Amino acid sequence: MRLIVCIVVCLGAAGLGSLLTTPALRWWYAGLSKPRWTPPNWLFGPVWTILFIAMAIAAWLAWRKVDLTTAPMQLFLLQLLLNVTWSALFFRLRSPGLAFAEIVMLWFAILATSIEFWKVVPAASWLLLPYLIWVSYAAALNFSIWRLNA
Repeated sequence: MRLIVCIVVCLGAAGLGSLLTTPALRWWYAGLSKPRWTPPNWLFGPVWTILFIAMAIAAWLAWRKVDLTTAPMQLFLLQLLLNVTWSALFFRLRSPGLAFAEIVMLWFAILATSIEFWKVVPAASWLLLPYLIWVSYAAALNFSIWRLNA
């Protein structure tokens, strides 16, 4: 049952992020200057889906060992909230500068979550590694878009 809850929560966050993102793709994001190394739009959906499923499995592995009120799970929920907030800042508010400041906080929250997960279930920490790498790339992309369009 906990696995299903984790999947629903993570995919729910993904869905909310998508709702915040999609309306701005055609009319705002498409018109921004972007670096040459920007991936095609079609790539983001599959990558994020895989990452959110990996996050759900990581959370489930940790939740099997610790309570929701513990630091690992609270950090997990915080980074999930920051993930959705980034979509709101970047796409809904169309504020790449503010979104960049927030994605830095997201990066540190993911790192802290990974460290706490390592203490509980190392496999859960490893499952967050691709997410941390992707958010590192996304932060660099966010920064570049901000600077190119300032």
